[in-house]
This record gives sequence, C-alpha cells and structure tokens, in this order.
Amino acid sequence: MITPPDATEYQSYYGRYISLVPGPDLTRALDHQSTLSLPFLRAIGEAKSLYRYASGKWSIKEVLGHLIDAERIFTCRALRFARRDPTPLPGFDQDPYVAAAHFDSNPWDDLIAEFEHVRRSTILFFRALSPDDLLRFGTASQNAVTVRALGYIIAGHELHHMAILRDRYL
Repeated sequence: MITPPDATEYQSYYGRYISLVPGPDLTRALDHQSTLSLPFLRAIGEAKSLYRYASGKWSIKEVLGHLIDAERIFTCRALRFARRDPTPLPGFDQDPYVAAAHFDSNPWDDLIAEFEHVRRSTILFFRALSPDDLLRFGTASQNAVTVRALGYIIAGHELHHMAILRDRYL
C-alpha cells in the first residue's frame, strides 16, 4: 500500500492535486480512476473531442494529450529518483508542449488508448517500488519531491483536469 505523502515531501503548490486523491493507496486510486475516466472519455466521441469552451483554451483532445504528457514526465521523474539519479530535473511549460504535439490531428480513440497504456504502465511502475524507493527525494523544477509524492501528483492532476472537462467542456 502506498499511503499519501507528508506535506514535507513536495512543494505546497502540488497540495491542491494531492488533496484530491481519495483513499489510502495510490495504485488502487490510479486503477480506480481508470475505471471512471476511460468510459467517460470514450463517450465523448471524435467530433466533440475538438471542442474548446472558450477562445484560446485547449480542446478536449489537447487536455487529454496534456494528461498523457504530464503523466509521462512525472513518472520519468519518479523513475530517476527511485533509481538514485541525483541530477536536478528542469520543469516543463505545458503550453509549448501542447502546441508542439498536434493532438487535434490524432484520432480520439488513439489518444484514449495511449492514455490507458500510459496509466497501466504508471500503475505497474509504482507497484514495483520498495518502501525505500518511494521515500527517495529528488529535485524537479528547483523543488525537492519524493517518488511517492510524484505518484499522488499524477493521480490528483488527472482528477483536476477531469473535473475541468466535466464542468467547463461538457
């Protein structure tokens, strides 16, 4: 069981994501999210996936693409820190990532499949970590963070964006 991180394990900004994650176990929460998010996403459909709720806002496809990118980046950070890589890692600016990805030209079903596979990989990665691995610190975006906190950030980040999809897009 991977319990929630202590507030000393991450920058306070990420508390807004971590606080959204229910239950006492990270991998169970990630798995449960998939059972809710995947049917929700599949119900949107190709035409609706291009919708933007306002000018200059991301499309639904771009929101999902951002979730995929962010999960990969946070998991990569967790991998490096779990493997004792001491290299400080830079932050990433989400807007140029989304602009460079051309998510709107990808088939919606392919984006959903990619999200599903990335999430499954994330779950398997975190399940394989030892208790010591989970408590290892690294530096990302000039802030100390543990592997465990990164897992909870992944889960909370998805919950945050799924709420935005429900509230502002659909």
